[in-house]
Amino acid sequence: MAWVAADIVALTLRDGVLSVALVKRKPRAARGRWALPGGFLLPGESAEQAAYRELAEEGGLGERDVRLEQLGTYSDPRRDVEHEKRVISIAYLALAANLPEPVAGTDAADASWVPVDQAVGKALAFDHTRILEDGIERARSKLEYSTLATSFLDETFTISELRSVYEAVWGVRLDAANFHRKVTSTDGFVEATGEERRGRGRPAKLFRAGSATSLNPPITR
Repeated sequence: MAWVAADIVALTLRDGVLSVALVKRKPRAARGRWALPGGFLLPGESAEQAAYRELAEEGGLGERDVRLEQLGTYSDPRRDVEHEKRVISIAYLALAANLPEPVAGTDAADASWVPVDQAVGKALAFDHTRILEDGIERARSKLEYSTLATSFLDETFTISELRSVYEAVWGVRLDAANFHRKVTSTDGFVEATGEERRGRGRPAKLFRAGSATSLNPPITR
């Protein structure tokens, strides 16, 4: 008989860098190693409910802070050899803007936002490096055909800030004029608020997320 766990790839932008929430494990299994937030399902609890609970307990993140979507199921019998029974993980991708510093919960000795490039090189506990890589690729691919990028931004934003999300997640530089044209010509992607943000240079028009959930045509890497 197997145990079932929920693990979460929680991504946000920290100082313009795509970062993931990691916790330093306190339990006996993989003690002291960095891992994704997660834990076993409680009786009567769904995997999604467990994911939200673990984000709150290990990362100090509430249900209002993040948007969850199921990433995949990880069932390799060798993925976790430190527990007495086989462990199957249902992984989730969580995305949000301006998330607070994670707070280590009862099952974690420490918690921190870590740039994804550094996190992938940390040799995370269990198969969490693979789960993290899958989560990063899911986020990168979804930016091409969905409005996911707006999840990383506040309610109102500039096109420049939206472009910065694409550049941070994809790890590339984009032509500003070409990106502006693609975004504003895609039905339902963004809508103008009629307001501007004033700074040292020219005022920048403010936008909000539009009604669309998919992009047609897609914005490709």
